[in-house]
Amino acid sequence: MDAIEVEGLKRRYSKGFEAVRGVSFSVREGEIFALLGTNGAGKTSTVELLEGLAKPSEGKVRVLGFDPYSERRAVRPRTGVMLQEGGFPSELTVTETVRMWAGCTSDARPIEDALAQVGLSGRRADVRVKQLSGGERRRLDLAMALIGRPEVLFLDEPTTGMDPEGRRDTWELVRELRTAGTTVLLTTHYLEEAEALADRLAIMRAGRIVTTGTHEQVVAERPSRIRFSLPDGLTMAALPPTLSPAEVSGNRVEIRTPSLQSELTDLLMWARQSGVELQNLHARTATLEEVFLEIAQEPDEDDAAPGGPGSQAGDGGATPEQKEVERV
Repeated sequence: MDAIEVEGLKRRYSKGFEAVRGVSFSVREGEIFALLGTNGAGKTSTVELLEGLAKPSEGKVRVLGFDPYSERRAVRPRTGVMLQEGGFPSELTVTETVRMWAGCTSDARPIEDALAQVGLSGRRADVRVKQLSGGERRRLDLAMALIGRPEVLFLDEPTTGMDPEGRRDTWELVRELRTAGTTVLLTTHYLEEAEALADRLAIMRAGRIVTTGTHEQVVAERPSRIRFSLPDGLTMAALPPTLSPAEVSGNRVEIRTPSLQSELTDLLMWARQSGVELQNLHARTATLEEVFLEIAQEPDEDDAAPGGPGSQAGDGGATPEQKEVERV
């Protein structure tokens, strides 16, 4: 069963700027789903619609079977939200902040449990919010999102500002939540975070989802690479004709192929039969980073059209409304 359903979702800002342009996807119960994209791709604008913070311009959103905007009373007690910035009163201590939030939450977990869950118990519980590090503030934001025992959890850049230990602890906590049945939708700029956590992911560009699937499915859409150095005196003409076209720099060769195992086998068999030793041999599938960067750099047809949504974008060319949603 799907905990989140999104169909044909659009979100327009003033003067017609369309930040979300027909997005459709679903998230199954107990699944971690990562929404990726560069700044301005539409991630946060999409997530805010799922959280019920704004009404879609077009399309349909269902969270736990309800419209999160028009049926907010049915949805809000069952969801947890971790925004990019929490905005808690700076003079309150950590404990006072959690107590305040718990007083506004149905079926709130004990304050001590909430703080222990995110590593803010003990002496850090009496520290004022303004004295917390950036990473500790994100932990406090996470505690607030979890205090109501949510069935669906929205995490917007959850580990920004955390040190490596804090990031790993948060990852483990998110995995534990999934094991307990919580559905998690997260946005992140850390691609290794998406690889480590997400059961499935989607990559957005210019308000649209370009690709979606498991990590393995997404990277399989891009070619694998075989790199090696040819011995002196040997040219590309000597290589097996079954290999894909190669890029050559000096004696360094790079082959991009959709059939890694087949072409690598052909190459190694040829090298063995020819008595050739390939130096610096390296073969691997595409990485999520490569897929992400290629998608980010691909031109968008609508943006390229005169007067299209992206025609005013770029360095110094964005409208005030576009700058306002640069964080989307």
